[in-house]
Amino acid sequence: MEFGLSEDQKLLQESIRGTLERVSPLERVRKAAESREAQADDIWQALAELGVPGMLVPEAQGGMGMALLDAVLVSEMLGRFVAPTPFIGTAVLAPLALAGAGTKAQQETWLPKLAAGEIVAGVAISEKASGARDGAGVAASGGKLSGKALFALDAATAGILIVADKAGGLHLVKGDAKGLTKVALTSIDLTRSLTELQFDNVEAEALSGGDAQAALRRMIDAGRVMLAADVLGAGWMMIEKAVAYAGERKQFGRVIGSFQAVKHMCAEMASELEPCRSLVWYAAHAFDTMPDEASLMAAHAKSLTGEVGRFVARTATEVHGGMGFTDLLGLHYWFKRIGLDRQLLGSPERVRHEAAVLQGWVAAD
Repeated sequence: MEFGLSEDQKLLQESIRGTLERVSPLERVRKAAESREAQADDIWQALAELGVPGMLVPEAQGGMGMALLDAVLVSEMLGRFVAPTPFIGTAVLAPLALAGAGTKAQQETWLPKLAAGEIVAGVAISEKASGARDGAGVAASGGKLSGKALFALDAATAGILIVADKAGGLHLVKGDAKGLTKVALTSIDLTRSLTELQFDNVEAEALSGGDAQAALRRMIDAGRVMLAADVLGAGWMMIEKAVAYAGERKQFGRVIGSFQAVKHMCAEMASELEPCRSLVWYAAHAFDTMPDEASLMAAHAKSLTGEVGRFVARTATEVHGGMGFTDLLGLHYWFKRIGLDRQLLGSPERVRHEAAVLQGWVAAD
């Protein structure tokens, strides 16, 4: 069996790449990071014109009903260009939550708006995906939420929020709901928006049209695969920058790329990262066609790319020498993006433990 991309998928990825080359150059990313923009509206609008927000929205609600592998191809390009967009929350996790657990009324109200790029959706599921810190967690009672959710994705400018409670239920909250406080969180990666959400008896609509816990599980799996794809794109860009620099920088009258040690560094980065591609693709394929394998494959993809991505980020920086740490080259944007991707929705250590539990090697906590 041949496992590869279709011609349509190749065209999709090239289209996204061409658009991002135009609208998300390094100078635009630097401007967004320095001004602490929650998202780059111009970049997101350019992607919306290509239909990106509606990729996973069912056709019945105005979307394209595409597969997770298609979204993976977009996520890889976003990582390649460190684009500051609300892709994971708005285009992947929120549609999955609404399609999987929303009532018909909720689906008819919000999915068309998401597909059209009219609103941004924030998602707060970190306590269920990566463990709750002291004092964190959201409790639901009588149609209202109380508590605190950390590391909510894309929530800063969101029109709606999808929130997981302590029991695994999912709720929809308006972005301007009374009693809701948003606190911007600063991470090493200034290209991605993270928010602390504080709930004080905030009115919420339960997603009660399906199995909320099953939908939450799928959200976590899909989010992990998206983050793995983001690392894949960012890592390959770092490798390409390192190879290009090695072919230009001279020491002792020779380009440094002619030295065996530098050749080995570049070759090792490529040989470590490229196998992650097939694993990420397979995890996306399993998500749509092999539900029994989806969680395990997502955990493998997230943990492996997280570890390999860190190796690539460090090694590519070392190839650049002292220049690798300067803002002039901007290499740190990819370095930090990979670092945050590694931790979001579960560190490699956590997701490896989950994989071991799924395979019956260790007992669940």
